[in-house]
Amino acid sequence: MDINTGAKILNIQINPKIGDKMYNCNKIGEFISDNSKEGLDLVIMPEFFSTGIDDNSFINYPEEEKNSPTLLYFGELARQFRTNIICGTIIEKDPEGKLFNTSYALDRNGAIVGKYRKIHLYNYLGGNEGKKITPGSAPSVVNFDFAAVGMSICFDIRYPLLFKNLIKMGAEIIVAPAAWCNLTSTPEDEMADFINCWRALNVARAAENLVYFISSNQTGKSYPYLYSIGNSMIVNPLGKIISNAQNNECAVFEKLDMTLVRKLKREYPVYNID
Repeated sequence: MDINTGAKILNIQINPKIGDKMYNCNKIGEFISDNSKEGLDLVIMPEFFSTGIDDNSFINYPEEEKNSPTLLYFGELARQFRTNIICGTIIEKDPEGKLFNTSYALDRNGAIVGKYRKIHLYNYLGGNEGKKITPGSAPSVVNFDFAAVGMSICFDIRYPLLFKNLIKMGAEIIVAPAAWCNLTSTPEDEMADFINCWRALNVARAAENLVYFISSNQTGKSYPYLYSIGNSMIVNPLGKIISNAQNNECAVFEKLDMTLVRKLKREYPVYNID
């Protein structure tokens, strides 16, 4: 596949150490280095990848875009390995002091070429994201040099109209950094249902929008009462699960055939149907 018809994707799943940005960023850096031999077009990592998630993740680790150490770190990796990167999410502090849960898109030169502030915040079953974070208001599609990539974050996956907007804007791939957690006290049968629901949402968002859908989730126990379910997935436009990281800390490398998306979009223009 050449750069116009194929996409070399690295989807990363980790269990971050709470608050240890250097450790978490270096772990992801090692995954990128170890999988760079064939060349990479896009790297995706989870929501809150650099800080982990706990009761105070939303307020303890904010970064300003202009001097963000995390963005500087991954900008250098993007240049070193000549890859585009979706930097999971960072708590962005704007000039007015507002906090946003923001995903940044970096090009192969390490430049910020797009960003998305999470619209649908998680305020349910003990979640308090919306009490501390300001919701975003605008969908985002980044026209990388290999494909158009729509951006979403975690709980957005339950809101299909966001994804309809992304394909109207031309998205061929949609990414979903996530920290999809459940309570560690959840009974085993309920946990299985919870995971099945996550998998079903991944498949639905891919198939209904005729895109590659890529979720990059945290995995494992991240806080005394929270368990991240893993199951980072790449699903093709026909709803076929190409890869599932299950519960492992790992980086999954896949080559995606972009001609499949483009052919389906010509034959089934779902973005024009309301």
